[in-house]
Amino acid sequence: MFGGIRDRLFRFQKHSRNTRNEFFGTHPSLPEDILDPPAAGRSSRPTESLIDPPPTTTPSSRSVVIKPSETANQDISLLDKSVDHSHPHKDHPIHHPTPPRSFFSSSSLAVHPNVETAHSSSEEDLRMPNIKVFSGSSHPDLSTRICERLQLEVSKASLKKFSNKETNVEIGESVRGEDVYIIQSAAGEINDNLMELLIMINACKIASSCRVAAVIPAFPYARQDKKDKSRAPISAKLVANMLSVAGADHIITMDLHASQIQGFFDIPVDNLYAEPAILKYIKESIPNWQSSVIVSPDAGGAKRVTSIADRLNVDFALIHKERKRANEVEKMTLVGSVEGKVAILVDDMADTCGTICMAADKLVEAGAEKVYAFCVHGIFSGPALTRLNASKFEAVVVTNTIPQDENMKKCPKIQCIDISMILAEAIRRTHNGESVSYLFSHVPIC
Repeated sequence: MFGGIRDRLFRFQKHSRNTRNEFFGTHPSLPEDILDPPAAGRSSRPTESLIDPPPTTTPSSRSVVIKPSETANQDISLLDKSVDHSHPHKDHPIHHPTPPRSFFSSSSLAVHPNVETAHSSSEEDLRMPNIKVFSGSSHPDLSTRICERLQLEVSKASLKKFSNKETNVEIGESVRGEDVYIIQSAAGEINDNLMELLIMINACKIASSCRVAAVIPAFPYARQDKKDKSRAPISAKLVANMLSVAGADHIITMDLHASQIQGFFDIPVDNLYAEPAILKYIKESIPNWQSSVIVSPDAGGAKRVTSIADRLNVDFALIHKERKRANEVEKMTLVGSVEGKVAILVDDMADTCGTICMAADKLVEAGAEKVYAFCVHGIFSGPALTRLNASKFEAVVVTNTIPQDENMKKCPKIQCIDISMILAEAIRRTHNGESVSYLFSHVPIC
């Protein structure tokens, strides 16, 4: 059927070309390609291939109408309207068919005659359509910073507790067909905040959202990632299962206690790093950092320390510690030399700060001139702030994956690095389907 329609199309095209040469040959102002526009999506064929070409006779006033089949719609769309040739001196309109909207690329929209359409399209690109960012109650300040960098408003949600301490969540706007990002960190009442995150994920999932991503700057229960003694739970795996069952499609977190935690999930996990921001801070804020030594307070952080030392082109050292029980260190041994140098301790988190304070004392005994500490997650529970105030640190630098305003008021040695730009860029790249590997070694400028 399509072959017959195609042959009829070619015969009609030659018939129209002969007619044009006869009646429009005296009009040089009309270009060839306008008088005989090529059919979209069809390559030209030689005239000799036509089996039965139409005779070159004077055209009649009868209009020729070809009804294309569904499969040949695009090939014959330019010939849907016939031309009346009965009056040779009559003005003939020139039709410029417009392709479907889906044929336009983003670059062609920029030069499209419809300026209003192009302008609205650029505004939609700027505002990142089909995205909603919700904030849990654990760290609203970080959520606000992230949304400011994304040029978005924090989406409306009501978070409260009943009198019996049950968590109640009400999503305040439609999320149907939207990409939803929920920001909740392991801060404050960790168990309550984790339950709140699970309920928010499930509420958005059953409200027909397209996909739900949990942005967890500090992952809860990350230290319980292995069975290090008999009958010990692997709680990090349990949290991973809970997030997946609740309906999370994607996890964005930062500096997991162990990178292997990503294997606990059956959904994509982006483990971002604060290392680029720490490197930038060291170069800008620590004098004589070229002669410093990067120190790991335990064997588990050796990989992190060697990576930073290599990028700064400085030496590194290691402190081996033996624990009697959790949060209590019995003995420390320094492996490496720090004499007459600036010692920079680097760890993924600081909880009670007993380890890093003992490490600072050990480094000063070994001859270090100054001691700094860099910890990604500043938990600072129990006697942590008291220990830091009495410690030999010049400064203890943490990120704002956990709120630090109150801690900085109580301990002047605590300084904070803002990592909202890293999380915001990760959300933007994830939403647009771009790679996030750039963030592993660069701090985004925004």
